[in-house]
Amino acid sequence: MRIPLHLRTLRSVMLLCGLAWLAPVSKLDATSLLTPGPAELVRKSTEPFGLPTALVADGGLHDKWLGVQRHLADELVQLAICDGDREGCVSLEALRFLAIIDAGRTRHGRARLGEINRAINLAIRPGSDLALYGEIDVWSSPLTTFAKGAGDCEDYAIAKFVALQKAGVTPEDLRIVVMHDLLGGEDHAVVAARLDGHWLTLDNRRMAMIEDSNVRNFRPTFVIDEHGVSRYVDAPPITEVALRPAAQLN
Repeated sequence: MRIPLHLRTLRSVMLLCGLAWLAPVSKLDATSLLTPGPAELVRKSTEPFGLPTALVADGGLHDKWLGVQRHLADELVQLAICDGDREGCVSLEALRFLAIIDAGRTRHGRARLGEINRAINLAIRPGSDLALYGEIDVWSSPLTTFAKGAGDCEDYAIAKFVALQKAGVTPEDLRIVVMHDLLGGEDHAVVAARLDGHWLTLDNRRMAMIEDSNVRNFRPTFVIDEHGVSRYVDAPPITEVALRPAAQLN
């Protein structure tokens, strides 16, 4: 029996970012992510997974990230104001986010990464874009996510990416990585942080940080840094550690 196209599309959407594990975590739109615009600036990689990348000039993911950056510009001003005057800050979400950053600032190295990874995993509950925003692919800036109290994998990753920078991790040592799950058929976003020359992945589905060389059964597809969005060039599949569903984090 043929399945109608709209039902097949809905099923694909529900697989993204962890719903196949029964966690209410939404997706990264496979259509927009996997059809980038023209690529340029192919460069030898020191990126997570040690693979070469090419900067993309446009496309769905490029546009999503530009939208996040516009919101971030305003939020960083708000965070700076609240950071300088905690008592006068009227944004509860900014104060909650700053408390996580404060905890990270008191630690160093791997402990700093682990503190922020765990704190943000616990601060945000898994939630689909459709349930939260009535749309199927929304990328949220940290204070928007904290105001909702929920988000999907890229929302966790964006919040960690910003919190780690604010806590003192240099931008050249931070990435957001989009990977395709070769077993579940979904896309998933994590933060990668470089420590002592090694890339650690910070995932909303687990508290433990896994080195990129130990990740299996995922194909890295895109990487985001201070320069923009790049795609991995001819990335081979990599073979994977079991992931804990986001709903089981505690």
